Amino acid sequence: MAELKIISMDEVQSKEVNWLWYPYIPYGKITIIQGDPGEGKTTLALRLAALLSKGEALPYDDTEREPVKIIYQTAEDGLEDTIKPRLEAAEADCTQIKVIDESEAALSMLDERIEKAIIEVGARVVILDPIQAYVGANINMNNANEVRNVMAQLGRIAEKYDCAILLVGHMNKGSGNKSSYRGLGSIDFQASARSVLIVGRIKDNPQVRVMVQDKSSLAPEGEAIAFELDKENGFKWIGHYDISVDDLLSGIPKEKKSEQAENLILEYLSKGKYPQQALLKKARAAGISKRVLDEAKKSLNVQSVKEGSQWYWQLPEKME
Repeated sequence: MAELKIISMDEVQSKEVNWLWYPYIPYGKITIIQGDPGEGKTTLALRLAALLSKGEALPYDDTEREPVKIIYQTAEDGLEDTIKPRLEAAEADCTQIKVIDESEAALSMLDERIEKAIIEVGARVVILDPIQAYVGANINMNNANEVRNVMAQLGRIAEKYDCAILLVGHMNKGSGNKSSYRGLGSIDFQASARSVLIVGRIKDNPQVRVMVQDKSSLAPEGEAIAFELDKENGFKWIGHYDISVDDLLSGIPKEKKSEQAENLILEYLSKGKYPQQALLKKARAAGISKRVLDEAKKSLNVQSVKEGSQWYWQLPEKME
C-alpha cells in the first residue's frame, strides 16, 4: 500500500499553461486528433510536424519559435513509401523528426521506450498514430479503468518533460451521436485529454477538410481551421471556417441547418411566444446548435421578451 502524503495548496507554485499552438495544443498535456478514416487526420499531423521541425509559424499563431525535435510513430503507414515522401512534400526538416524502431518489439503507450526516447532525442512533441495501435495488446479499450490508467501514465510523462503528446484516433461509425461519444473505445480517452480536435471533410466540397476543436480544458475553444487537400494542388491552408463539430460530423450543409432552424422557430412560435430554454432544448434534440439557432432568430427578426424571471421568443407582429 502506498504511503500517505499530503500536499498543502499554499505550497503549490502557480504557473501558466505553456502552449505549443494556442489554444489547440498545450505543452505538457495530451491532445487528441480524431476523425473518420481518410478525412485528413494524419495529413494534418504531418503538416504540423513539418512546420514545427523548421520553427515556422503555425496557422493563426504569431508565436516566435525555434525548431523542435519530434517523435512520430505510425502503425498504419510505411516510413519509406508514405511518411517520408509526405514529410518531404511538406518540406519538413527530417533531421528533427525521429522514430522509435519497432521492428523487434511493438510500442505501446506504457512502453518505457517512449520516456527514454524523449530524454535521448530531447523531443518536445510526440505523435502516436493511431491511438488504437498503441494502447497495448493487454488493454481493453472499452474498459474505463484500464484506459484511465494508461492515459494517466502517459499524461505524467507529458507533464514531466513539458512535452506535447498528440494521439491520432479513428472515430466509430455511429451517426447522430454526440462527438465526444464517437471516439473508438472508452470516453475516458477524451476525458483524459486536455484538448480534442476533430478533422472532417465538407460533404458538398470534399476537397475541403476542417479541424474543429471539440474540447478545450485550458482555454476558450479556438475557431475552426480549414485546409484543402486534392491530388492536383496538394495541400493548402484555407483559413477560418464557420462550422460546428456536430454539423461537420453530420455532413449536413450549413444552409440546410439554417433552414431547419428557421422552420423549427416558425413551428413553435406560430401560435404565440414560446419559452427560450424550451426552444433551445428542442433545437439540441434536432441537432441544431445554439449558434445556428441564433442566426435563424436574427434572420426572422424574432424578438426576446421577459416575463417575470423567464425569457420568451416571439415572432414580429407582421409574421404572426
